[in-house]
Amino acid sequence: MLLLQIVVAGVAQGCVYGLIALGFVLIYKATETVNFAQGELMMLGAFAGFGFMALGLPFWMAGVASVAAMALVGLGLERVLIRPVLGQPAFSIVMLTFGLGYVARSGITMLPGIGTETHMLAAPYKGAVLRAGGVVMAAEHMVIIGATAVLCTALWMLFRFTRIGVAMQASSQNQLAAYYMGIPVQKLNGLVWGLAAAVATVAGLLLAPITFVHANMGFIGLKAFPAAIVGGFSSLPGAIVGGIVIGVVEALSGFYLPEGFKDVAPYVVVLIMLTVKPTGLFGERARKKV
Repeated sequence: MLLLQIVVAGVAQGCVYGLIALGFVLIYKATETVNFAQGELMMLGAFAGFGFMALGLPFWMAGVASVAAMALVGLGLERVLIRPVLGQPAFSIVMLTFGLGYVARSGITMLPGIGTETHMLAAPYKGAVLRAGGVVMAAEHMVIIGATAVLCTALWMLFRFTRIGVAMQASSQNQLAAYYMGIPVQKLNGLVWGLAAAVATVAGLLLAPITFVHANMGFIGLKAFPAAIVGGFSSLPGAIVGGIVIGVVEALSGFYLPEGFKDVAPYVVVLIMLTVKPTGLFGERARKKV
């Protein structure tokens, strides 16, 4: 029973990693750019939720408002910062997203009475437990798993049944061909950044009741990046599966192995994956004719 509880907690943590990794994959598929500020977008989303609740909104309304607000932030970042440098060497864009993460974190810490403190997000289910047989599970973990399943279903329906979703898929396959077919590639790239920011915000709102809201919570992106690699950087389902793998391995190693192994375990998994299957669990091998 204890093992099952550890696995459930690992799956829940892995779902958070997977949601952040989804942002990595969405942006990479759209622009072949890695956004290393994805963790900081999650942090900003959590602070947005805390801010809306401080204004008197209930948890669920604050969540919707923060997701919408961060989607607009993602759109703005792509339009103002990312779009002008597309086409430049990849290293330039990577460093830009690194800098964006530092600016976001520093900007939050400069807010007096907010950025330097740790805040509690008062979710209505916080502290509740669910009992199934002899297994006791935290409600926070079950909400994370359920919300991730719902969000993944919604994304699948978006990409499968809507014109925007189909256009995003076409653009991710070949932007030039999509442009010649009349698809507004630049606008879609902005929507992808907005969607990635919204998904990261959901991850932040789900994680905040467990770890609280603070300026350094964005460092969890360092665990989500291995999740994207394990699942395959070209696969959206792979991001979730990779996150769950990382989360479960981390939970088991933290309980059964000596102290310190928990923080190393995700990167050991990445090294093994790169050795055995460099493209990840669901990644596709790119082929180039020469």
